[in-house]
Amino acid sequence: MKFALCLATLLASAPVLSAPAPASAGKSTTTSSAFFTTSEQRSRGTVTVGGKRITYQTVAGTLVVHGKEWQDTDAAEAAAKPDKKDAAAPKPEASMFYTAYFRDGVPAANRPITFLFNGGPGSSTVWLHMGAFGPVRVETVDGRHTPAAPYGMVANDQSLLDASDLVFIDAPGTGFSRIAGEDKEKAFFGVDQDIDAFAQFITQFLSKYQRWNSPKYIFGESYGTMRGAGLALALQNRDVDLNGVMLLADILNWDLLPDDPQVNPGNDLPYVMTLPTYAATAWYHQRIPRPAGGLRNFLSEVETFATTDYLQALMKGNDLPDEERQRIAARLSAYTAIPVPYLLKTNLRIQYGAFQKELLSDSAQTVGTLDTRFIGATLDPLSEVATYDPQSSAISSAYVSAYNDYVRRSLGYQPSIEFKSGIPIYESWDYRHQPPGAGKPLIALPNVLPDLALAMKQSPNLKVMANGGYFDISTPYFAGVFEMRHMPIPPELRGNIEYHFYESGHMVYAHLPSLKALHDNVADFIRRTSAR
Repeated sequence: MKFALCLATLLASAPVLSAPAPASAGKSTTTSSAFFTTSEQRSRGTVTVGGKRITYQTVAGTLVVHGKEWQDTDAAEAAAKPDKKDAAAPKPEASMFYTAYFRDGVPAANRPITFLFNGGPGSSTVWLHMGAFGPVRVETVDGRHTPAAPYGMVANDQSLLDASDLVFIDAPGTGFSRIAGEDKEKAFFGVDQDIDAFAQFITQFLSKYQRWNSPKYIFGESYGTMRGAGLALALQNRDVDLNGVMLLADILNWDLLPDDPQVNPGNDLPYVMTLPTYAATAWYHQRIPRPAGGLRNFLSEVETFATTDYLQALMKGNDLPDEERQRIAARLSAYTAIPVPYLLKTNLRIQYGAFQKELLSDSAQTVGTLDTRFIGATLDPLSEVATYDPQSSAISSAYVSAYNDYVRRSLGYQPSIEFKSGIPIYESWDYRHQPPGAGKPLIALPNVLPDLALAMKQSPNLKVMANGGYFDISTPYFAGVFEMRHMPIPPELRGNIEYHFYESGHMVYAHLPSLKALHDNVADFIRRTSAR
């Protein structure tokens, strides 16, 4: 793979990006008070995808949405509610930033439109925008740290503009999106609050740009898959049926997330879900013999072991006989390259942070969380688990730096605020979710499988596409398979779900061959499901 091209070279080359439209063509917000109004900055560009030149219009702008509790409540009604502190207090609102790309020369009446977002929670959408489907892509080094600036940007020949118009959305508080008003964090930083904000945004956008009759799609990555599954139902409740829901690195049931066995004993499914990824990682780094038949055949064998002998052994808990314990430990070691004594000490349960640190411990290296193909120096040799993610360290600066330059210089959008690639709200997020049929939000880890299932039942033509990377520990690909297998839908709807997996990690598109495969699969999905 070639190294990143100089950013200055890109900006000097006219064919890649057209110059932005004059300031009079749009208004770019410059003050914090003015930011909580709708705004837009227009520009134009070209990109070549599949050998065909595409001209497009870009709109970088903001739409304003309100907190879930306040949407249809005026000051008098708020004053009458005992749970409202002050009727005169400013209502919580979010100025949500987006970058939309509209292909020229294609009637909007039947042109698909796709709303895309990353997750976190607390992440902007810079990753999907600059790494996957936008018309411009940042170049990073695959598998190791990308050198410091200047970073390279290229016209993205895998942009999804060949199949759909695109709207990249930053969640409230992230990117150039901001929140304000009384109890603003409570109003937007939670599972249901977040879904509602995006539902408001999408319906506003459809009206503003007259796209109500377009085939509609959502594409969510990571926590964005939870948002996406919830949105399928939330938009239906606003009389918007989607043509398709596309999930990348899905995690719809948080009970499947890996955890410390000392903190949450008895929850054994996460260890079953992550084992195939551990095996894929050991295979990739050549810590185990590579059997004939390739990675996919090998993982099928591991998946069978994980869901039979390994699961049964874990379910026996302390009653597992020593002889069987030894046998299972030996099989685990053969698949993961983790020594048998270590596996016995951990009671056959491999915490993912520990696996990251242990696999290459003999060379004092740590493998990635989001993408275990990436490696980096172990920061603390005495720690039990990895203390950072080598992939995040390897590519974050490239994405954020290139994006800041692109949006401010090439798109002409220059707000007087900082771009926030992510905000630290993971631990303070309100994870309560009210699934359909429940009278109130549940005090439990969120699970939006019921939401997506109900949306599919109510709209039986709705199609779902699940995508995952074999080398992703944070949201293991096999957990996505498990989730879809347990979707409470009738047999006749199960064919509406399709799966695609790639020899990459969480950010599938960080591996160029996988980016091409992802583009081709997604473009084909949109074309098939939007055709009449």
